Amino acid sequence: MASIFDQFVVQKPNLLMEQLAVTPDFYEQLEKKYAGFADHTLVSAHQFTDNWPTWEIHPKGDEMVVLLSGSATFQLKSESGVESVLLDRPGMFVLVPKNTWHTALIEEAASMLFITPGEGTLNAASPP
Repeated sequence: MASIFDQFVVQKPNLLMEQLAVTPDFYEQLEKKYAGFADHTLVSAHQFTDNWPTWEIHPKGDEMVVLLSGSATFQLKSESGVESVLLDRPGMFVLVPKNTWHTALIEEAASMLFITPGEGTLNAASPP
């Protein structure tokens, strides 16, 4: 039996899924193994005790983030400003639109499930 915190899942373009062990170089290996992660989706889970140190953006599609435990406020930056979305009950989720810079402020130690179109993902200290 696998745990989503130790084994992430890659959904391939043919919609088949592959389970992969999380290693220190996991994200580098994704890029190599799946040709830049083109047309692939990553299903993963992470635990957080601190605010995210960076912002990120996914240019190839929307990302879904589901709160499993704890509490977090997602900040989504659009042309009209920054929108805050509070996730404070297990099962609550946010859909991060394609090409939207986002980060999370951790209100209470949180676990979250991510469904991410990983191709072309960028990270930055602050959004442009």
